[in-house]
Amino acid sequence: QVQVVESGGGLVQAGGSLRLSCTYSGASVATATMAWYRQAPGKQREFVAHVTSGGTTDYADSVHDRFTVSRHNGKNTMWLEMNSLKPEDTAVYYCKLSSQWLTRPVWGQGTQVTVSS
Repeated sequence: QVQVVESGGGLVQAGGSLRLSCTYSGASVATATMAWYRQAPGKQREFVAHVTSGGTTDYADSVHDRFTVSRHNGKNTMWLEMNSLKPEDTAVYYCKLSSQWLTRPVWGQGTQVTVSS
């Protein structure tokens, strides 16, 4: 059974930094594409960044010059380094695992990030 678990959320002041982690386990995860999404109160869940098993990354325009996504396949872990945080980055951040071997993606339970002004 594939599982993903996020950690590292918290409260930070505007301009500060935070690092989120996502650990994943199960069959066929090594070739999965890992992604971060976020959902602010009253808003739809939105894409933040992703990293493929080969290391190719992509970012939402709102974060591309402030956030960095990375992964270590041997450790089955993905990170999201967030710098220059803004109050509008406040949201629950979710980890998503997508694989051709799975009928649907697997989501974590989310971790709260709160940026105070």
